[in-house]
Amino acid sequence: MLAVVAAIVFGLGFLLDLVNVRIPGGISGTTFMLLGLMFLALHQAGVGTASIRGGYSGWRGRTRR
Repeated sequence: MLAVVAAIVFGLGFLLDLVNVRIPGGISGTTFMLLGLMFLALHQAGVGTASIRGGYSGWRGRTRR
């Protein structure tokens, strides 16, 4: 999910840099690039990823013997 967000942010940053536009408040294409890199780093760190488990989860799926 964060990789998709990073791709969108990179696209916006590229578009702003291509037309050489600065949003008031000091936000430029470089700001979007750095924000996209942050989202990619979070994605690589495993933040925002869901683990998929089959069947029951945790101790409920195990039987005692």
